[in-house]
Amino acid sequence: MVKIIRSTIFDQFTEVNFGFSPKQALDRPEPFCFNLSLTVGDDEKIVKENREAFFNEIGLTASQIAFQRQIHSDIITVVNKPGVIGESDALITTKRNIGLAISAADCTPIFIFDSVNKVIAGVHSGWRGTEKQIVMKTIKKLESEFNSKLDDLFVYIGPSISQKFYEVGEEVAGLFNSIYVNKEGGKLYLDVLSVNVDLIEGYGVPVNQIEISPYCSFQEKNILHSYRRDGKNSGRHLGVISLKGE
Repeated sequence: MVKIIRSTIFDQFTEVNFGFSPKQALDRPEPFCFNLSLTVGDDEKIVKENREAFFNEIGLTASQIAFQRQIHSDIITVVNKPGVIGESDALITTKRNIGLAISAADCTPIFIFDSVNKVIAGVHSGWRGTEKQIVMKTIKKLESEFNSKLDDLFVYIGPSISQKFYEVGEEVAGLFNSIYVNKEGGKLYLDVLSVNVDLIEGYGVPVNQIEISPYCSFQEKNILHSYRRDGKNSGRHLGVISLKGE
């Protein structure tokens, strides 16, 4: 059994499937543990078994998942069928029984549901995507192409690295408002999560319709993967959102 991370804000909607994979499941050993990425050096057969177990837990199969090749961009793709759709960092669909997969191991994974128009989105937002404001661009695309209203949007922001552990150089820190940068011991620490939260709230999504995971990927060594903490020998999570079939 895979004990996945759920979202209370999505649990209130019977038409939404959502789950975020844990680090530990099926007794997989270190360093990759319950890894769902095919690009980190883990055994492909094991990864596919891990994926199937995770997808099964949220009522889907591997053949129903839409994957993107995340490149830290602001590219947003509208998905009409499952499979690998190429370079992109945000996915949108109105189709039922298609899971939108977001890979993460420190970057901020964001999931959106329009409860009226029945549209879902998944966003991958590292510091580059955050600087490009990909989450706000995704919301704007929901408005312009799917007639979404801000009052109808529900958002879950998944586990990501907290400011305390996210050291950056001056060139990266300089891209953001100084309120998001903490200087301590001659080092700079960036609060990527708060930038995204402020973008979403500032654009007009109701605060009580935004859920923020309390977990820091770096700090929660037993339950979350972290590239910043563990380096190349680290697994990746998948967060998947889908609309249930009628």
